[in-house]
Amino acid sequence: MDSKIQTPTGMEDILEEEWVFYEMIEKKAKEILKFYNFERIETPILEKKELFLAGIGERSEVIQKEMFTLKTEGETELSLRPEGTVPICRAYIQRGMKEKSQPVKLWYFGPFFRHERPQAGRYRQFWQLGLEILGSKDPVLDAEVIQIFYQILKELKIEDILIHVNCLGDKNCRPYYKKSLTQYFKNKEKSLCKDCQRRLKENVLRILDCKDEKCQRIVSGAPQILDYLCEECKKFFEEFLEYLESISIPYQLNPYLVRGLDYYTKTVFEIFESGEKKLALAGGGRYDDLIEILSKQSVPGTGGAMGVERLIEILKKKIKIPKEKKFLYLACLGKNAKAKALEILEILRKEKIECYFGLGKESLKSQLKLAEKFKVKFCLILGQKEVLENSIILKDMETGLQSTMKIKEAIKKLKQLIKKIQKT
Repeated sequence: MDSKIQTPTGMEDILEEEWVFYEMIEKKAKEILKFYNFERIETPILEKKELFLAGIGERSEVIQKEMFTLKTEGETELSLRPEGTVPICRAYIQRGMKEKSQPVKLWYFGPFFRHERPQAGRYRQFWQLGLEILGSKDPVLDAEVIQIFYQILKELKIEDILIHVNCLGDKNCRPYYKKSLTQYFKNKEKSLCKDCQRRLKENVLRILDCKDEKCQRIVSGAPQILDYLCEECKKFFEEFLEYLESISIPYQLNPYLVRGLDYYTKTVFEIFESGEKKLALAGGGRYDDLIEILSKQSVPGTGGAMGVERLIEILKKKIKIPKEKKFLYLACLGKNAKAKALEILEILRKEKIECYFGLGKESLKSQLKLAEKFKVKFCLILGQKEVLENSIILKDMETGLQSTMKIKEAIKKLKQLIKKIQKT
């Protein structure tokens, strides 16, 4: 196929059979998040590039390699949003949410964009389900975020869940850890991959997240941040773990877990399905300094996001979606019958009687074959004669019996028949 009429690399069409899963996830999330008092928010697809530069950090790989950015006529640089937390924080500041009762709890469900190499579970346009809690430093909220993701996964029938947690400290204790880490990796610099040699100079914590096997072996002997936490961070993390244990959330300490964004402080987490390839289904953490970086206002926050496409790949293996089945087919023959069919379809819609129909087909025979293919129980047949008499033919597709009646009478009869079938 001509490349000009194909989707861009790493971006896919979402067809009806896919939308079923997107809607399933959104519906379950909405139900659970409503109970936990979250309000929905949708931020623009495009934000000013400078917002992400400030919030994520100029040296982060998201900024350096992965953002889609365009220039407007006024030379303003706008970027397709690569993640959801920074735009939510921008909305919190701009919309005066600090004046609301704190903490403010928000959730979103939509597409995001990163210019990374497409591979299993990674796309250049991808969907996320995210939630953010702004305005409180209480570690119970970090546990609440994980609990919500855990419950969404469980209610989607994903049972074997593994949660990795770590504490990244804060601006008081993390510098000491980074200094120790830098010294450790400097002694092994020649053995690191080229990316990690660069990371050693720019952001040493990112080495811990390298997927190169050689680098992973080196990381396994690196200093652990838990040994460098200040008393405040240590107490916070211990209390957070106590909350997870109190609600029987299965977790595993991972002292080398970092996230791909620079704004995290204290808690970070990732959620996997046990036994699957190690692609995180969800991840997040606390970001107490982010809003202060953006606006000089001190507002703590915590949250996370779930990768929708990764989740759908698992759901496809676990859930078989039954094909939609309707009771009725409306067949019509001739121009006048088609015009009348449009009127009848609206009556059926208001009466909540779902049906298949073939307005663009000329042959009655082909329409009845479609009715058989769809395995409907009843068929309404409308021809020129029926239009003139304001009547319609109701055919039982199982017995072949049919009768002509007024349209109102046919609708009434259909409602009775459908009600009777639904009871059996």
